[in-house]
Amino acid sequence: MFKILKKFFDFCGKINKRKFRISIALGAVQAIGEAMKIPAIMIVLGFITSGGADPVILWGAVGVMAVSFAVSFISKMKSTMLQTEGGYDTAAFKRIEIARHLRYLPMGYFNKNSLGEITSVTTNTMETLGNVATRVVMLTTQGLLNTAIILLMLLLFDYRIGLIGIIGTALFLLMNNRMQNAGKTLSRQKVESDTQVVSQTMEYLQGISEVKSYNMTGERTRKLNRIIEDNADINTKMEFTFIPYMTLQNSITKVTGAVMTLCSLVFYLHGTMELMVCIGMIICSFILYTSLEQAGSYNALLHTVSVSVDKAQDILNLDTMDIDGRKITPENHNIDVENISFSYGTKKIIDNVSVHIPENTTTAIVGPSGGGKTTLCNLISRFWDVDQGSVKLGGVDVREYSMDSLMENFSFVFQNVYLFADTIANNIRFGRESASIDEVMDAAKKACCHDFISRLPDGYDTVIGEGGESLSGGEKQRISIARAIMKDSPVIILDEATANVDPENEKELTEAIKALMENKTIIMIAHRLKTVRHADQILVVDSGKIVQKGRHEELIKQDGIYKRFVNAREMAVGWKL
Repeated sequence: MFKILKKFFDFCGKINKRKFRISIALGAVQAIGEAMKIPAIMIVLGFITSGGADPVILWGAVGVMAVSFAVSFISKMKSTMLQTEGGYDTAAFKRIEIARHLRYLPMGYFNKNSLGEITSVTTNTMETLGNVATRVVMLTTQGLLNTAIILLMLLLFDYRIGLIGIIGTALFLLMNNRMQNAGKTLSRQKVESDTQVVSQTMEYLQGISEVKSYNMTGERTRKLNRIIEDNADINTKMEFTFIPYMTLQNSITKVTGAVMTLCSLVFYLHGTMELMVCIGMIICSFILYTSLEQAGSYNALLHTVSVSVDKAQDILNLDTMDIDGRKITPENHNIDVENISFSYGTKKIIDNVSVHIPENTTTAIVGPSGGGKTTLCNLISRFWDVDQGSVKLGGVDVREYSMDSLMENFSFVFQNVYLFADTIANNIRFGRESASIDEVMDAAKKACCHDFISRLPDGYDTVIGEGGESLSGGEKQRISIARAIMKDSPVIILDEATANVDPENEKELTEAIKALMENKTIIMIAHRLKTVRHADQILVVDSGKIVQKGRHEELIKQDGIYKRFVNAREMAVGWKL
């Protein structure tokens, strides 16, 4: 129990840990305030049994009770406020810390499984830690504090009753430890199951169009239902596992209270305890029972708190790329790829590739699907680190740059554009946050999207749905290009930016890309012949190697993949209905 509490407080960070420490200290003050009621009640009872001999004693006891109530009320209020702030601040700051950490992980980490886990940790897990965990931890801690103060009070008034209380508390803690051990495996299974529910729900919703179009609704629903049912089974199993231990815990507290009451009466009847003390001990037995019950009612969930902390910490412990390089401004923007190799798992994706890309030139990358085109671009921009060899920008290894200073040199336009649930202006400002609205509009005009933005109900202040769902594919692409124009980086990477564009948008999109490419170093992955025909050099990538390199006029004369690529495209264009 105490290891879990320490783990939680350490996880919360220095500032919030301090808040929880102050909260615990105030909890101790609250417990003392509550305990002070006992001698006050005993004095009042003594006053009554003595026939009211000294009114000063009565009013003194009333004063002690009033002070006790005020101290308990104020300390509890302040303690609760600090607990609430600490819990929600921890959840908020850890979400931000995870987001920052994810920026510097290799792109290979991000897949369907990891995205489901990240979503689960940043939603369910952080919600558990910010709300449930804080309540569980603080109520458990307060229950233990109250118990400790009451036991001290018992020992001061009558060591015999105090020893009974200590024995009962020890049995309670022993049973609690057994319950914690019984819940270790189930708590981890519960958190894993919660992650699976989030992951599968996301997959189902994101792929709902494919599910419907291939008439797989029943099959995919059954899979999701099975995972949800498994989650319900694990939660039920946890409850059934904890119920016997919690029943025994409650029985121990009740029996302890009953034994304390019975022994107090026996001691009084045998003349070894005064009536006033006897009544006080009986009252203490009920308070001790309540405190132990408070400590035990919630700490069945402590292992869930522990696993939740571990899940969040697992992400924060993932090895990032070395991002602590220097802030470097390159003298030029030549890119030199020197004998690089890269494997994902056991599969080699890039195999001993070398290429020189002069600044202010256009390099097109073509080749079969799965040949390594996108991976090569990811290595050039350091989304991944190479296993062997080096990638240099301006003659300096990209690993010597700090990640932020390196990214200042690159802009990207991907085939699948992601826009945020925000205004169009702010989506364009993603390229440069400080840009004025005039600069935003200028970038939009260059990207050929000013006209359609102006026709929207709120123009640049129009809020678009998450992922840009309210816009067409061509419109999203042009906003993405406006974003890249706004960033104005010297190196542009285009990953099949025009692959899925409809003919109506193609002309405007082509004009937008021309505006983006002006006086830049361009690296483009493309499948369209007219996109690559005028490139300064064309790289043909197959099975992780550059198998051909040159201009269009040179490569078209060689027998090889490029010539077959061109012939296939020309045949496709020649088909008529």
